[in-house]
Amino acid sequence: MTQSHAIAHPSGDERYTAVDRTMKRFRYEKDALLEVLNTAQETFGYLSQDLLIYIAEQLKLPLIRVYGVATFYHMFTFEPLGEHNAIVCTGTACHVKGADAIIERICTEMSIETGQTTEDGLFSLTTARCLGSCGLAPVTVLDGKVRGKETPDGMLRHVREIIARTKDVLPQPERAP
Repeated sequence: MTQSHAIAHPSGDERYTAVDRTMKRFRYEKDALLEVLNTAQETFGYLSQDLLIYIAEQLKLPLIRVYGVATFYHMFTFEPLGEHNAIVCTGTACHVKGADAIIERICTEMSIETGQTTEDGLFSLTTARCLGSCGLAPVTVLDGKVRGKETPDGMLRHVREIIARTKDVLPQPERAP
């Protein structure tokens, strides 16, 4: 009598089970790559080199193809992101309407560059070539919420608000009497 169960990943990381489940659901078809990458990103929070290699091996795809697909889509990241994430569209319409000013203001105020996370791990800023909402330019996405016709001041205000809310719910260090 045989039992059917997922074999634990050699690293012992149980999160690989979710990735394995997705690959199994799509019968390890090469065309399922995008779906598998989505699951991996949702499960791990980012796509590490080891994870990309694992996916390539399991789907019997060249690593360069897996990497090529992962780098094509803005939703995939290759380093852990902060607790809160902002994406600024840099497509033509957004660029013309001031996306660069939004990016510059956030980078200056948060002391980070595009693609980086603040030292406290609370905030990450990334860009996307196009978010497909040109009529709302400039477009940003903050923690999954699309914001159209954004301004540098408005975006900074929203970022400060979400970080302040996060700090309010974090345990505060005890102060000596």
